[in-house]
Amino acid sequence: MTKTIRIFDTTLRDGEQTAGVNLNPEEKLEIARQLARMKVDIIEAGFAVASPGDFEGIKNIAQKVRGPAICSLARAVPADIERAWEAVRAAERPYIHTFIATSDIHMQYKLKKNPDQVVAMAVSAVKIARNLCPEVEFSAEDATRSDWDFLCRIFGEVIKAGATAINIPDTVGYTAPEEFGRLIRYVKEHTPGIDQVFLSVHCHNDLGMAVANSLEAIRNGADQVEGTINGIGERAGNAALEEVIMALRTRADHFKTQTKTVTEEIYRTSALVSALTGFSVQNNKAIVGANAFAHEAGIHQDGILKNRLTYEIMTPQSIGIPTNRLILGKHSGRHAFKEHLEELGYHLKEEDLQKSYERFLEVADRKKEVTDRDLEALVRGELSQVGEAFILDYFHVTSGNKTIPTATVKLKIGEETQQEAACGEGPVEAIYKAIERITGITAELKEYGIKAVTGGKDALGEVTVRISYQEKIYTGRGVSTDIIEASTRAFINAVNKVAWEKLNYQQRSEPDLDGI
Repeated sequence: MTKTIRIFDTTLRDGEQTAGVNLNPEEKLEIARQLARMKVDIIEAGFAVASPGDFEGIKNIAQKVRGPAICSLARAVPADIERAWEAVRAAERPYIHTFIATSDIHMQYKLKKNPDQVVAMAVSAVKIARNLCPEVEFSAEDATRSDWDFLCRIFGEVIKAGATAINIPDTVGYTAPEEFGRLIRYVKEHTPGIDQVFLSVHCHNDLGMAVANSLEAIRNGADQVEGTINGIGERAGNAALEEVIMALRTRADHFKTQTKTVTEEIYRTSALVSALTGFSVQNNKAIVGANAFAHEAGIHQDGILKNRLTYEIMTPQSIGIPTNRLILGKHSGRHAFKEHLEELGYHLKEEDLQKSYERFLEVADRKKEVTDRDLEALVRGELSQVGEAFILDYFHVTSGNKTIPTATVKLKIGEETQQEAACGEGPVEAIYKAIERITGITAELKEYGIKAVTGGKDALGEVTVRISYQEKIYTGRGVSTDIIEASTRAFINAVNKVAWEKLNYQQRSEPDLDGI
């Protein structure tokens, strides 16, 4: 019988700890809905005690997303666990994930606790969580630098206390695959009750071995793998779930396991996470990179034409890469537009559907061919919007090699409009200065990126900006056939996120929250 591996997605928790990533509750909800379509088993939606925004984001997902278990992380502290429960209690399958560090260096310098005290805290936390929640996972932070016998001891005690899953994190990405495999075997052989719970692994990529370690853990008896879409996360990131999942599917003969994941949703999930976080996927990234199914060499091209299996071990269709076919035009109705989006896997709220349709009509007026990729880019652009305090009404730019770039911008603010003009070193800077004068939000532009969605002179341009405001990073995204317009929309998108957060939430309330 083939063993089924549970997929624990922590994109919305550990992934959001990527430097420069700041997702609002609506963006988190969209990603969670897509993860549910992909049929991951568990969604770790955040760290409830971290901030009011995190709490509301988790609670929103718990109330609205069905299928996967909805999880909150919590330190082995009663207040954390109670807050986590309040956030996830409305979920179809509520799940609490509590942790404490177990390595000597962490116990001595961070916790300032001895091993007995750490065991007592872990047991107490699990008991509290289990009295509230039917599924409780316990993690030994920095497990791979912990004493193996101490790990088995603390795992045995929390199992007796009611834990339903045990997690072995490689918190700092220190371990090599063969070594990690031996640790998994040792824990399985020396922990009382381990066969009664799920054994999970959570690998970081500091030495580039997160996926390899995760797969080696599966070969040695792990039941669950934790990771993120596109491998995002703190420092060098987490195990890339799409790589783990496709390795298990493609090499089922070797790993003799399977997942419940709908792999045809992988590409769409990757693209959505990339769009909303503002972190592009490198072209040569395994599985979801632009070059993953590209064949440049003549010998390879010849082989592919004769039989795709000569140089492809999986098909683009197996991860849901869309064909670049022509679909709709400017005379297409709203109903046909909606139906086609649903065929692509996008089920939009009425408000988002209307905005996406209006943007589609604008693009269809300018572009001869509107492809599935164009549509997906437009939709992702609308999904990245928050409550829009500022809406673009008009812009005009004068620029040239012997002209001082000058921009005039008019924004709608409620029922009113405001207009400002500014000069800059280039047209984009001029526009951004004008927007700052209108909004009163002066931010530092940290990153600016452009990419074409498809080929051709009339290709949609996708602009991503990352701005810094009051020591916090906000990402904005804009799409248009006009790159200046896309740049304008991207900046306004980022500024709207600043305004939305100022209105709704304060900065994180606790600056020193450790995680696994």
